[in-house]
Parts: sequence; C-alpha cells; structure tokens
Amino acid sequence: MTNEKFIVDLANAKVMQQNTLIINDVNLKISPGEFIYLIGKTGSGKTSLLRTLYGELPLKEGEGAVEGFNLRELSDNSIPYLRRKLGIVFQDFQLLTDRNVRDNLLFVMKATGWKNQQLMLSRSLEVLRLVGLEEKSLKMPHELSGGEQQRVVIARALLNEPGLILADEPTGNLDPDTADEIIGLLWKISRNGTSILMATHDYRVVEKFPSRILKAENYTLTDVN
Repeated sequence: MTNEKFIVDLANAKVMQQNTLIINDVNLKISPGEFIYLIGKTGSGKTSLLRTLYGELPLKEGEGAVEGFNLRELSDNSIPYLRRKLGIVFQDFQLLTDRNVRDNLLFVMKATGWKNQQLMLSRSLEVLRLVGLEEKSLKMPHELSGGEQQRVVIARALLNEPGLILADEPTGNLDPDTADEIIGLLWKISRNGTSILMATHDYRVVEKFPSRILKAENYTLTDVN
C-alpha cells in the first residue's frame, strides 16, 4: 500500500512488540510539511510507534507505508533504504564522543552511501549552517551545550534531505529556553516541507507552539484537536 500524497499512511495497523499488543487499530495519515505532537504517558506506546515507522519493529497486522515503503513487506535489506529517507532525533543525542561535530556527520554519510568527499564536506557544512552551528564544526561533543548537541543531532537528521523527521522526546534533557529554540528550529524545518512527528511529555511546548496532537492512551491512538 502506497500513497504518494502522504508521507505516512497507516490503516488498521497494530503496533506490536513481539507478540504483545501496544497500540491497536492505528489509522494515521501525515502530509508533507505537517508538524505533529505525539503525547501520552510513559508506556503508552509512543516510542513503539516511532520504532514501527522506521522499521525497528515489524508491522504484522494492518497496512502501512512510510515514504513509499510498504511496512508489511519491509525486508532487512530494505530497512537502511527506508531510514535514508527519514531523520531520527533522540533525547540522548547519541553522538560519537571520540570525534568532532563534522566527523560525526561524515560518519553517518559514509554509512548511508555517500562516496564523494567534497560533496560530503559541503553537505555537512550546509546542514550545520541550517541549525546555526557552522562555526562549531570542529568542536568535540563535550565542548557543546545540551542545546548545541541537539542541534547537531537535528543537522545529522537533515543530511539525506528526509521527507519525515521522527523526534523522540527531543527536548527532554533541555531547559525551557533551549527547548523553545529546538522546537522553533523544528518548526522552521517543517515549514520548508519536511514532516515532523515529535513524541513529547513537554506540554509547555505543546501549548506554546500549538499544532496537531496525537494521543496514545489505552492501546489507541487518537487525534485530540
């Protein structure tokens, strides 16, 4: 099942971890450039839904497509190709601590099939410019603030010009002012046409930057606005 109009298209999908039902009967469509919050208590299935969308958890029941990839037919060999079309932003950054910012980006580019060193250097500086960190390209992660590290993570997510960024609690370790900066940056990215699906417990930013809200609760996923 594919639908070119939607970045994500799930119909009657069941989010499962092994044989345990996490969210039942998910019907979800995400259009290009949408900014969507995914809220719900710990254990409600937010991360499991994101993991299903990027192929870490298999979709065993229902139908689903992400960026044109049929999740029911996703083979181990095709998962890396799906992930090249996605950007993934984690709460805990997951930067390589033994190399500088630029080399963190180059590592990901090599892993996703880039070959031309000049193009790689050019693209790495381009995404750092987009997040306001061009001057920090040779800094080590420990030399950056938490907000700057999260900006690097967003730059990393942008490397392959994804149609969709999946962000799992991206402001969870940040103070309110820095969190606002990160949300503002993600909003800017969405206005340029990249869809954002952001799992969060931070209801303050949900109120400050209102947008579509999905809520995971009692094994269901519902639009609440």
